[in-house]
Amino acid sequence: MDHRQLNYGSSKNHHNKICILNHTYMSACCVGCFVGLGCLRWGWKRCTHTGADDSATWPPATADDFEPVPHLCRLTLAVYEHDIRHPHFPPLGGYRLNPDFIFKRVTYQHTQGHAPPYLIYVDHTRQEIVLAVRGLNLKKESDYKTLLDNRLGKHMFDGGYVHHGLLNSAVWVLNEDSENLRRVWVESGSCYKMVFVGHSLGAGVAALLTVLVVNHRDMIGGIPRELVRCYAIAPARCMSLNLAVKYADVIFSVVLQDDFLPRTPTPLEDIFESIFCLPCLLLMVCMRDTFIPENKKLNDPRRLYAPGRLYHIVERKFCRCGRYPPEVKTAIPVDGRFEHIVLSCNATSDHAIIWIEREAEKALQLLKEKSCEAATTPPKEQRFHRLQSMEKDHKDAIERAVSLKIPHAVITNPDDEEKQPLTNKTEKDYNNQEELPPKHEVEENSSTEASNPANWKQLAERLLRGPPRS
Repeated sequence: MDHRQLNYGSSKNHHNKICILNHTYMSACCVGCFVGLGCLRWGWKRCTHTGADDSATWPPATADDFEPVPHLCRLTLAVYEHDIRHPHFPPLGGYRLNPDFIFKRVTYQHTQGHAPPYLIYVDHTRQEIVLAVRGLNLKKESDYKTLLDNRLGKHMFDGGYVHHGLLNSAVWVLNEDSENLRRVWVESGSCYKMVFVGHSLGAGVAALLTVLVVNHRDMIGGIPRELVRCYAIAPARCMSLNLAVKYADVIFSVVLQDDFLPRTPTPLEDIFESIFCLPCLLLMVCMRDTFIPENKKLNDPRRLYAPGRLYHIVERKFCRCGRYPPEVKTAIPVDGRFEHIVLSCNATSDHAIIWIEREAEKALQLLKEKSCEAATTPPKEQRFHRLQSMEKDHKDAIERAVSLKIPHAVITNPDDEEKQPLTNKTEKDYNNQEELPPKHEVEENSSTEASNPANWKQLAERLLRGPPRS
C-alpha cells in the first residue's frame, strides 16, 4: 500500500512537472510569436516607409513660392564650372544665366579651406543679389574638416545650437564679402533682394550665414528682413529645432523625395567617414532612431534639424515603377520633421543637385499650368493672400513648438526682434528708427560703416551668448 501511494505520488509529481514545462514552453512560444510579429511589423513599416509619407498631410506649394528654386539650382550648379561661358556639364536647357552679372567668383584657392567656393551674382533682371555656395567636394580635405568641426552643444547660439564648422565658414564668408554685398545693395538702389543659396554642405553655410545677416542687418546697409532670403537645397541638419522654426520666414529648404542627408541625425562626420558603406550606416541609424521615443527627440536641445520652411518634391509612389509627374508639398513641421531614414535605392541619388534641378523645373511647369487653369482672382490678390497664409503658418509653427515644450522655443514679437540691439547701435537708436531712412541717409551711413569694417566673428560671439534678456 505504501509502495502504491509512493508510486502514485511520484507519478503525479512527474505529471505536474510535465504540465509546468508544457505551460512554460507554450508561454515562451507565445512570447516568441509576439516578438516575431512585432519585428515583422517593424520591418514592414520601415521597408514600406517612403519619402512621400513625410509630407503626405502637407498642403501643395504655389507656383509663385516655388518659382525661384530651379533658377537658384542652376545658379548653384554654375559654381562648379570654371567658366560659365564654356560650361562642361550644363543642365538641360542650359544655365540661362548672364555671365556679365557675375560680380565675383571665389575658388578653393581663395578660401584656403575656410569655406566652400561661392560666387556673387547680381541679377538685374530679377532684382536680386545672390550668393551661391557649392556643395561637398569629396576630394577636398578642407570640406571634411568643416564637417568634423562639430563641437555640438558647447555654446548656445541665438538661443539654440548650430553646427560649429558650418558657422565658422559662414563667418569667414561674411568677413570676406559682407562689404561687397553692402556696397552692391546700396548702389542698386537699396531695393534688391539679398538671396543666399547653397547645396548640401553649402546649404548649411548659407542657412547660418542668413541667420547672421538677419540679426545684423545694419552691417549690410540696413537691409529689411523681408528682403533677405535663403534657399537651402538638400541641406545638412545644421540648427536646433527652435531655430529651424524661428527662421522659417527667411530660410526655405528644398528636399527631393528620399534624400538621406536632411533625414540623418547622425553627426555629419560619421556619415562621411562611412561614405563607402553608407547603406549600412543608414540601416543602423534607421534601427536606432526607431526605438527612440518622439518626445525624447523633441526634448533634446542639441539635436539638429533641416532649417526653415520645407519644400518636398515627391515623384515616386510605393510599389510603383518609374517616376511620376513631381508634386511639391510645403509646411513648417515641428514634430515629424523628416525624422525617419528612408530605406531606398534613391536615398543618395536624390541628393544630387542635377536631379533636384531637373525635377524642380518639371514641378514648376506643372504648378504654373495648374495655377493658370484655376486662376479666379487677380495675381496681386493671390500673392497677398499667400503671404498672409505663410505668416500664419510661421506663427502657428512657433506656437506649436512652445506647446510641445521644445527647448528654448519662445513666442517672439517680430517688431521687438527687429529692434534688438545686436550690434554697436544702442536700443535708443532702434526705438527712434521706426521706418527705413531715405536713400541718401542710407548711403551716408554705409560710407561711415565702410570706414569701420564689420568683424563678423565678434558679432557671432554676441549671438553665442544667447539672445538678450527681456
